[in-house]
Amino acid sequence: MLIRHIRSWELPPSLVTPEHVFLNRRHFMGGIAGATVMAAAGQALAETDPNAGLYPAKTNPGFADAGRAVTAETEATTFNNYYEFGSSKRIAEAAEKLPIRPWAIAIDGEVEKPMTVDFDDLIRKVTLEERIYRHRCVEAWSMVVPWTGFTVKSLVEIAKPTANAKYLRFETFNKPEVAAGQQPGLFTSYPWPYIEGITMAEAMNDLPLMVTGAYGKPLPKSMGAPVRLHLPWKYGFKSIKGIVRISFTAERPVSFWETLGPSEYGFWANVNPEVPHPRWGQDTEQVLGSGERIPTLLYNGYGEQVAPLYAGLEAERLFM
Repeated sequence: MLIRHIRSWELPPSLVTPEHVFLNRRHFMGGIAGATVMAAAGQALAETDPNAGLYPAKTNPGFADAGRAVTAETEATTFNNYYEFGSSKRIAEAAEKLPIRPWAIAIDGEVEKPMTVDFDDLIRKVTLEERIYRHRCVEAWSMVVPWTGFTVKSLVEIAKPTANAKYLRFETFNKPEVAAGQQPGLFTSYPWPYIEGITMAEAMNDLPLMVTGAYGKPLPKSMGAPVRLHLPWKYGFKSIKGIVRISFTAERPVSFWETLGPSEYGFWANVNPEVPHPRWGQDTEQVLGSGERIPTLLYNGYGEQVAPLYAGLEAERLFM
């Protein structure tokens, strides 16, 4: 008898979304216009991106199965929170205005030697791999995406931080001339640029990924091209897009949403179904592209890999 051991991040079969649900045309109609835009953009990207030949990358066998069906590409690439381009989820067309060549990334702070590296050079200093991860938005919707990228800990090795470095502070672009959400008058109270942070201990865990691609291709602009962060056990707002600066600091960064709403959003933002958002519950989630709601798992199901990071931090507000 073949006995299959369920891994910690997998959902039981009863909770897996049937494939026909994802392929049902009715679930794609809401985003069909955006999907057309993204299909054309994706084709153009494949023709012009100097890194297109690096994709698809080899799948890491340890992250080849997220426990439920991969979200349809047309859904995942056209339904995004990206406030730089507005508060609508359908920002794919607007995001196409962002120029991503050249794209410089500053690495500074508590490092042996601060540097500025071009993205096209950085991507050739690392080993790309594909990982299929779940993504859980704080708004209680979720998806599964085959991301391509390199580990944050490999970035740490390149940066060579000093012993004073306790946190990584990530900063996104600030281009109000192309990003409508950053223009004066639209979100005047928003503290642009977008800032996020993680601890050095979190950075050295195996899960955090610097994402450069999705669905076997270079990353679409709507998803944060050319490079974003993905932290699969945290709420999605922690996974900052369009990164231009990575600073190693001794002090904990104050993140974008933490600045805007400290009573609703905290530094840690670990997924926990038992801790509701002040305005909605977190015990279930809507699976993007289907009519199904499923139970939310502690740490989004990645507790075996990350729970030890928070031992001794019981006094911290870890889950929002």
